[in-house]
Amino acid sequence: MTTDRLPTLLEEIRHCRLCEEHLPLGPNPVVRAAESARLLIVGQAPGTRVHESGIPWNDPSGDRLRDWLQMDRETFYDESRIAIIPMGFCYPGRGKGGDLPPRPECAATWHQRLLAQLPDLQLTLLVGQYAQRHYLPHRYGSLTENVRHYRDALPTGYLPLPHPSPRNTLWLRQRPWFEAEVVPELRKQVKRALA
Repeated sequence: MTTDRLPTLLEEIRHCRLCEEHLPLGPNPVVRAAESARLLIVGQAPGTRVHESGIPWNDPSGDRLRDWLQMDRETFYDESRIAIIPMGFCYPGRGKGGDLPPRPECAATWHQRLLAQLPDLQLTLLVGQYAQRHYLPHRYGSLTENVRHYRDALPTGYLPLPHPSPRNTLWLRQRPWFEAEVVPELRKQVKRALA
């Protein structure tokens, strides 16, 4: 049984320096949660804009995600209702094709302890391949197939989504079924979770 208290745990995370030597901009853990949260959003890791502001999804990816959710910023950032816990809490740096993958230390060190403090969660959005690899009970081999089979994940409390990055505009354009079928169901499930 965990003896963590969420405010203390969040403070501990915000002072985390586990992988400091690997972070080109230094540590700045970005995480939001309250015990009363009913929706959890698990993404990848902060980009440079989020690193600078300390506000998760405070970039064009966040704008698209809020559009998918039909949610204004005030509701989205109400941590009493919505927890935001990325796979990696700090900006991991840049690689050839974009940002590097989230550092593995965060999920291994903090996620289980955080989730133990969120007893009212009704739905978890798994945004991108890293969250899906870590949490999705049954995976279909690719992000596209995970998202296509989103209904299979709903009974377990998960809903897999592509990353809303502008880099994925082509992915979205080539898969019109996502906007036509998944987004309306996403809105319905989120509304139900927050009710």
